[in-house]
Amino acid sequence: MPEWLIYTLACALVCAFVVAATVMRHRRVADDEDTSQTPDVLEYMVMMVGVVYAIVLGLAIAGVWEARGAAEDTVRREAQALYEIDQRLDVYPAAFHTRVQRHIDAYARHAVTTEWPAMKEDGPVDDTGGTLLTRIRSDIAHHTPTDELQAQAYQPLLDQVAAADDARHQRLDSAGSTLPGVVWFGLIAGGAVTLGLLYALQIRRSARELMLATAFSALVVFLLFLVWSFDAPFGHSGTESAQPLLELYARSV
Repeated sequence: MPEWLIYTLACALVCAFVVAATVMRHRRVADDEDTSQTPDVLEYMVMMVGVVYAIVLGLAIAGVWEARGAAEDTVRREAQALYEIDQRLDVYPAAFHTRVQRHIDAYARHAVTTEWPAMKEDGPVDDTGGTLLTRIRSDIAHHTPTDELQAQAYQPLLDQVAAADDARHQRLDSAGSTLPGVVWFGLIAGGAVTLGLLYALQIRRSARELMLATAFSALVVFLLFLVWSFDAPFGHSGTESAQPLLELYARSV
């Protein structure tokens, strides 16, 4: 299911629930109940709960945003290291260059088509990618340089393989949810309490108040959806975050 559809459904359900609950409460209010006054202590509690929840929600958004940025940077470093290997092999014989290039293409294809779906589902990832990198390292390490240019490129090539291997391990370690379950419980419970305080403020069924309550509910749902969307560093659908590796994979398609 697309993320925009998930947000639309969640927002519509929460807003409909808030409006329906407000209308039902208004119908059950006694005729002599004064809804024009709100106790000062209640306004203070609402303000404090709103401020605390806003701080927690802001920290959660900042945390998942930083994790998403770090994951994207890891993918770029991995793809850049593989690209540098391909480019630096120009000083080697064409047959050797073509053989290593096939291994790079196989690695990029495996990462995009096999490892990415497993990472999105937070499932186990086999060591095929590591084996392919080991094959690239072995090809380079066992090829004796025959001239000065090859000798100068030899060690940097091995360094780039090591950089790609390190980036791959960081990518796999970053897969899955960023926030622990207890934080999600606090975010959802805090959102429910914050929206529940709309009833404590004795909202009446005026169009203005219902509009404000609906807009506030939609904002809370949007922020929670934002946290959920960024909570998966490599996305919940598609392989958009694999774009750097997709560019390498595209050469072999």
